[in-house]
Amino acid sequence: MSDLPIRKATGYTSCRNRTDLTGDSLQTPNETNANLTESDMSKKNLTPNQRDAFGAALKNRFDAHPNRHPNLSWEVVWVRLERQPDKLRALHQMELTGGEPDVVSQDPKTGICTFYDCAPESPTGRRSLCYDPAALASRKENKPRHSALGLAADIGIEMLTEQEYHALQQFGPFDQKTSSWLKTPEDVRTRGGALFGDFRYGRVFTYHNGATSYYAVRGFRGKLLV
Repeated sequence: MSDLPIRKATGYTSCRNRTDLTGDSLQTPNETNANLTESDMSKKNLTPNQRDAFGAALKNRFDAHPNRHPNLSWEVVWVRLERQPDKLRALHQMELTGGEPDVVSQDPKTGICTFYDCAPESPTGRRSLCYDPAALASRKENKPRHSALGLAADIGIEMLTEQEYHALQQFGPFDQKTSSWLKTPEDVRTRGGALFGDFRYGRVFTYHNGATSYYAVRGFRGKLLV
């Protein structure tokens, strides 16, 4: 996991060759290129030190934004995370790639908590990605290092849909200087396109691009059910 970027978050420090928080040497995020591949995604559960430091960072963010999860206590969320180490590991990868994940809802019947990437701008460790593996394979030259859907699968999360992106923006605004790929309906994707969104001029916009395109100011936002 030594090549994973880490973004500054409450309780975490953006640094180079640092080991005290995660137990691994980490580098600062590359603001213009996401050099992540499947081999970079650690499949190991967090160590006790990693879990405690990351849990403290998540709790600080949770406490700082009560409007995202009214009437929900952090203790309830943390109990669910401790019981699902694979979900905690995926959430950690969301953090390391710049997502700043936080709880945005809880299902009243099942108790499942939903985390979204809540970084103010599109996650820095997931930019310069084309839309999906098929788009990546179709590029003959100047290929990006990964695709958005491919990286989401490696992390273990789902990309936000257009509807979910609009729901996220009620806690925003988000992506005022960047944009984020959105999970694209099949009828659009089969025609070679893909959707992305941003926030400009006081409102949320949804646009389209060719799925093979990639930009230094576009990443993607994900969700995780816990």
